[in-house]
This record gives sequence, structure tokens and C-alpha cells, in this order.
Amino acid sequence: MTCERTQERFADYLTGDLEEAGRAEVQAHIAGCASCREDLENLSLAWAKLGVLPEEQPGSAVRSRFYAMLEDYTSSQPAPDKARWTDWLSFRRPAFAAAFSAFVLLVGVGAGWVLSRGRIGGPDYASLSREVQDMRQQMALSLLSQPSASERLQGVSYSAEVRNPNVTTLDALFKAVDTDPNPNVRLAAVDALYLFRDRPGVRESLVKSLSTQSYPLVQVALIDFLVEVRESRAVEALKKLIEAGELTPEVKQRAEQGLKQISL
Repeated sequence: MTCERTQERFADYLTGDLEEAGRAEVQAHIAGCASCREDLENLSLAWAKLGVLPEEQPGSAVRSRFYAMLEDYTSSQPAPDKARWTDWLSFRRPAFAAAFSAFVLLVGVGAGWVLSRGRIGGPDYASLSREVQDMRQQMALSLLSQPSASERLQGVSYSAEVRNPNVTTLDALFKAVDTDPNPNVRLAAVDALYLFRDRPGVRESLVKSLSTQSYPLVQVALIDFLVEVRESRAVEALKKLIEAGELTPEVKQRAEQGLKQISL
């Protein structure tokens, strides 16, 4: 397979949407092509970072108009069959997921517009803000359980936008770091958890994750995280990782540098 043909498949390879034969061809090519391997690693890091870019902050400026429009629409529609209605209201249905996302974005943009003009505040805004945060967490948890890697990446993105995630959301991110089959989802989860680095249990969980990782890029991301926060509990974990002798040269070098920085 040529370099050009391999690079055309990078996007599907990173999202996990490439068929098994195609994945094998890409892996065989990058194993013998240092240039494509480096391009894939760089793209993988960029892809993971894009997954947690922040969106507009949610708010309430268009809430009343939205519900008025929704009421007008539903009143003009025939009563739906119950079974079909409950089936449609599912995060597994792309149409509902898209509608939900559009609603959250609409509310967020409206609030940003009003907030920028200093007209918002009080208990109503605080209540709606909590509602939006709860919806984001529900959406994140639903997406993180989906079979598609691209949907799970979106789930990580939603979780990163929650100001004060609950224990269930944090546990879902820990699970993504430790067990997700796609390395890009793991990377995005590490980046998202950096936003909550001061929450109890976050640093301790990522110290434990360091000893279970097999993906070099994820190992590097965890090392960088723990060095950035100067996590002293990572010293022993880094020593064991280095002594195990199963690291790539790049990861070993990063681990040794990280150990020196934390020990200073």
C-alpha cells in the first residue's frame, strides 16, 4: 500500500470505523514506514485534543421561546404510538441525539448572548444552568457507552464541558482511560480529566492507570499529566514502569525525565 493511500485511511483508522482488513493494511504499512508512522502519531494527538475543545457556555436566554415553539409543534401533531415514541426518544437514535445536541447548543448560544450584556442572573439562571449541566452529563454517559469510537469521543467532549461532574461521570472517564479499545478515546479522557485534576481521586486513579496502559501515546499523556500536577505518588509508579523494561524508547525516555522532574 502506498503512503498516499495509507494516509487517506488515517481518519477511519483513528475513529475505529475502518474494517479489520483495512486496519491490518494500515498497521503493516506504518510498521515499515517511519514517515507515515510519525504522521499518524501526530494526527492521533491532534484528534484527541480536538475532542475536548470547549463550546459556548450554556444558559437560558432562549428557553421560553424554545418551549413555546415546541408546544406549538407538538400540539399540531397527531398523538404518536407509545411504543414508537419511547423508541424514538433514545440516545441510540441519531435523530434524537442530534436534536438534543442542537437544543443544548441553542440554549448555550442564547445564554452567552444575554450574559455578555449583563442581563442574566438570579435563581432562574442558576436552576437552568444546573439542568443543562445535568443534561450534558446524561448525554456524556450515554455516548460513552456506544460502540462507535467517534460517539465515545463526543461523550468525552460533553463530559469535559461539565463544570462539576458527579462521581458517575468521573468513573466513566476513568473507565475510558483504562479499558476503551480505542487509544484516541483514552487520550481524550486523560485530557478531560486534567480539567478536574483537583477533584478527589482523580490523580490517584491516573497513577494506577499508568501501570495498566499498553498504548505508548496514552502512557506519554499520563506521564505528562502527572508531571504537570507534580503528583508525588507517581514516583513509585514511574520507577516500576521503567524497571519493567517493556516500554518503547520514547516512552522510557519520557518516564525517566518525568521521574526526575517530580523528584526535584
